[in-house]
Amino acid sequence: MTSTHSAPTQPTATRRQGWRVAVVTETYPPEVNGVAVTISRIVEGLRAQGHQVQLIRPRQAGDANRTTNDCLMRGLPIPRYPDLRMGLPATGELLRRWREARPDVVHLVTEGPLGWSALRAARRLGLPVVSDFRTNFHAYTEHYGLSWLRRPIVAYLRHLHNRTACTMVPTAALQQELAGMGFERLQVVARGVDAQRFHPGLRSGDLRREWGADDDTPVVLCVGRLAPEKNLDAVVAAWRAMAEVNPRTRLVLVGDGPDRPRLMALAPEAIFMGTQRGDALARCYASADVFAFASLTETFGNVVPEAMASGLAVLAYQHAAAGQLIEHRHNGVLAPAGDETTFLRLARTLASDPAWARHLGQQARETAQALDWQHILSGIEAQYLAAMSPSPQTSSALRPARAG
Repeated sequence: MTSTHSAPTQPTATRRQGWRVAVVTETYPPEVNGVAVTISRIVEGLRAQGHQVQLIRPRQAGDANRTTNDCLMRGLPIPRYPDLRMGLPATGELLRRWREARPDVVHLVTEGPLGWSALRAARRLGLPVVSDFRTNFHAYTEHYGLSWLRRPIVAYLRHLHNRTACTMVPTAALQQELAGMGFERLQVVARGVDAQRFHPGLRSGDLRREWGADDDTPVVLCVGRLAPEKNLDAVVAAWRAMAEVNPRTRLVLVGDGPDRPRLMALAPEAIFMGTQRGDALARCYASADVFAFASLTETFGNVVPEAMASGLAVLAYQHAAAGQLIEHRHNGVLAPAGDETTFLRLARTLASDPAWARHLGQQARETAQALDWQHILSGIEAQYLAAMSPSPQTSSALRPARAG
């Protein structure tokens, strides 16, 4: 049960400075989720490379109080996630903007109404379009009693993505899964981690004392949205399994979401930190000992490399980022996807050998340091360049749509 922990090799773009890139996303900081964090890093990186990035996103609650050059569109709160917004259709507005200032390439980050209308506008104008597959919306349906929607959602996503020059995915495993569903022109572009921000040196004794932990108290951490699709019951079960070995083991959950009240009733002894950002989040990572992550709905899971960069031993399923970055028993431990018996057994093993857990964390840190964002940006630029110089295989995806 091993996997490579090196980032996939990316093609090298013959880059010219000053591409005009329109990035369309329905989530962006200060919203807290993996897509927002990743795309903000990409936008910053592209601008640092000299590209002109037009960021198109829904208007957020705090925009009236801050200066921004982003193109702000109408949006609505997402049901059950009032802190997140969904963009509304804006084909006419985007046609007007892009006729006045034509981008070289359009990058669709999300597949909501705003993303779909951006695709329509770009195709009418004959603009090259690339897309990301960042959220397994179809996999969420079973966690909300909506399994009957799985096939229509897959059909919608396939219909959108197959009309772009390429769809970037973070792992080869996801590439294979989507190809089996009929998705075309899939390109693996890995994700990076800021190994300077997420660093073992930020470990805080004061924070551990707030958690009721001294230097010898094992602390199990999980970071992410508190929602049914995150499989947090398995994290709680892993913590209880570790507490069988060492009753002093503490559980810390960082994040918020609709499942918080239920989880507080399920694990009243756990510490719920709520949403944390920036240095406060980095201190939470570095001040723990083991990172337990049980989600099986991630396309990647940025929290895994963040935990690795922070020097934590990671316990996860062989899925998404963990399946790509962790070599079992070398820089973390992996259970087969969905095998909770093995997941709990590995949790007990980590609890019984703290020195080994620390060694895994040290090796994880070394792995994370190789996940350089510059390499990732080069891969994205290569996909932009390919879209701007289409091959015969992508010409049908790029053909302008007829009016109406």
